[in-house]
Amino acid sequence: EKTVGRRSQSGRKSKKMNRRRRLWFKSASQYHEKSARGEVPRPSNTSTTNTNRSAIASFFPGYFALVMATGSVSLAAYLLGMERIAQVLFWINIAAYMTLWAITLVRLFRYHAQFVYDLTHHASGAAFLTTVAATCVLGTQFAVLTPYKTLAVSLWFVGIALWMALIYTFFVAVTVRESKPTLETGISGSWLLVVVSTESICVLGTWVAQEIDATDLVLFIALLMYLLGAMLYILLASLIFYRWIFFNMEAEALAPNYWIDMGATAIITLAGSRLLLVANEWQLLEELTPFLKGFTLFFWAIGTWWIPLLIALGIWRHVFERVPLSYTPEYWSLVFPLGMYTAATFVLAQATGVSFLSIIPTFFIYLALMGWGITFAGMIWQLVGSRARKQNARMPKGKDRV
Repeated sequence: EKTVGRRSQSGRKSKKMNRRRRLWFKSASQYHEKSARGEVPRPSNTSTTNTNRSAIASFFPGYFALVMATGSVSLAAYLLGMERIAQVLFWINIAAYMTLWAITLVRLFRYHAQFVYDLTHHASGAAFLTTVAATCVLGTQFAVLTPYKTLAVSLWFVGIALWMALIYTFFVAVTVRESKPTLETGISGSWLLVVVSTESICVLGTWVAQEIDATDLVLFIALLMYLLGAMLYILLASLIFYRWIFFNMEAEALAPNYWIDMGATAIITLAGSRLLLVANEWQLLEELTPFLKGFTLFFWAIGTWWIPLLIALGIWRHVFERVPLSYTPEYWSLVFPLGMYTAATFVLAQATGVSFLSIIPTFFIYLALMGWGITFAGMIWQLVGSRARKQNARMPKGKDRV
């Protein structure tokens, strides 16, 4: 009887723990999404000025994924002959990049404490690396779509500086901090931005190498970044997959940023393919050509494998678990892989001579454009709705209305 009693008591404790865990994931996900939209709960008597300040203070650090996504779709469109669409997206990207930097700098200098807090925590720190990837993706657009190669070179150097500052700050901070989350709550798809940012330096480096006198050095740095990013992907993706399989996965926790699982392999593929295309510029790359072909195809296969799994999990999340499908900036982390996979597959077909692979980008580009359009419309709708709510908040109510 005592044994039965203990088992029933432990069963009740287990149920309570599972219930608390579900509630934690739900509340954490809601808070994260509201924070990403600049809608963190605040007192009802807060003034409009304070509301604007709070929106900047809690500004989602991963919003530069907008530039990453727009740039990847623009490059994919250009490669497939849609030059007008590519140019329109390019100019949108310039405006978005400048706007996001303005907001980020205001946040850095006026809300320094919140900025440092986000940068040094497991859940949000990796999102800052979107600034690196966005800088290099925009630089690649300048290199491919315009004659302004000098700007592309400048953005490459800026990307390297940002990468060194952010990646080491983040890893040192999460290593030495005393209170650490569990693997279940501490890691997410955003951690693979470590890989994306690293590979973006390689991609842009292959485009600007001929514009710099030390071409061999630039290609050497690009090769190192390609190999380093591949190593980091194997480490981080293994942890993420382990977390998926052996820990409880709540639907709210299965955020859109997990699509970076595929996006990271796509940009590794693009980086490797670009190295193959410029191999004749440096003898070492020519000698490594067989290795680069096999290794790059290896990552393309992994990325392709991810796609059906991510689609199935998305259906489970929104259809069966009924998680609302509403705009958050994290959805740009879903659009970026679509554009990058399209561009990477097209360039891989050129670099390896496997011509039948070029069939995939001809229809995948439309998925990327559709995803970009829907997400952009959701962003505009949210901004317009947010402004309307602020105007309504200013209007007097009831008897006070004139």
